[in-house]
Amino acid sequence: MMTIRENDFSRIDMNLLTVLLVLHREGSVSRAAEKLHLGQPAVSGALARLREMFQDPLFVRGASGMLPTPRAESLVAELAPLMEHLQQVLFQPPSFTPATARHTFRLGMSDWVERWLMPDLLAVVARDAPGVTLQITASDPFQDGALVQQDRVDVAITVAGETDAGLIREQVHSMDFCTLWHPAQLALSAPLTLQAYVDNDHLLVSYRGASHSAIDQRLAEQGAQRRVRYVTPHFSSLPPLLSRIPALATVPAGLAAEWSARYGLSRSAVPLTTPAIDLSLLWHKRHDKDPALGWLLLLLRGVMQAGGEHSEHNSKSEKAPF
Repeated sequence: MMTIRENDFSRIDMNLLTVLLVLHREGSVSRAAEKLHLGQPAVSGALARLREMFQDPLFVRGASGMLPTPRAESLVAELAPLMEHLQQVLFQPPSFTPATARHTFRLGMSDWVERWLMPDLLAVVARDAPGVTLQITASDPFQDGALVQQDRVDVAITVAGETDAGLIREQVHSMDFCTLWHPAQLALSAPLTLQAYVDNDHLLVSYRGASHSAIDQRLAEQGAQRRVRYVTPHFSSLPPLLSRIPALATVPAGLAAEWSARYGLSRSAVPLTTPAIDLSLLWHKRHDKDPALGWLLLLLRGVMQAGGEHSEHNSKSEKAPF
């Protein structure tokens, strides 16, 4: 809580404090005037006002110049570091040095984005900024804007298409969907046919519990319908479920290569045209000039784009055609 008594400062001209410090350093009115680019009468007038303000002579003439009184020495000892700090705050552009920074960044993202993005991102942060901590808040497209607006996260990685007032949204990467299943549960081959897609049960991720998605809308437009057997808000629950039941799960393609390798899942392109997943960075305008956030955004852009290229390369280099 601020405890400054505003009225106390209404009587003070900050320029006078600068004159006090320069007079102390130079020990001469004429040399102080030269350093301050002022006339000697102006500095003499400022000294007169300083004496009235502090009710002390502050400087007296001596054989070697203007000698500070104990009151002047005390004031300079207290004011000099404060004025130096004020000068840095006002005139030195803020900076962020990753190698030496001690900083915590708060990121909002869904579980699948964390699974896809964070291994590469955290590896880079650990290498380049060992004093930086990343704190993840579970989010989804319906919460991302509020988390940023309420300053609960510094940046959200979002698939939401709308941008609330006061926020900045930057699309960084797009990816397709991919359909997964376990070969021990379903004897299917890639690429899936539309008939095979609708003949089998589906696991669906929905952040609000809906059993209908944009894919179901596309199916309806083609006169088809699928059966959703299970709805969850967690992508991470899908691999163990697929290993136990005969079902399909359609997920962001960024997860497909790792899940295929780690859990022995088969994969295929979705056998109908689906909207791309547009991944964006979302942050508040009031932090737009923050150098620490600027470093993080630059890092996120690079890792997201490189991760997307890596996922696409993996998917195209393997047998599954998607």
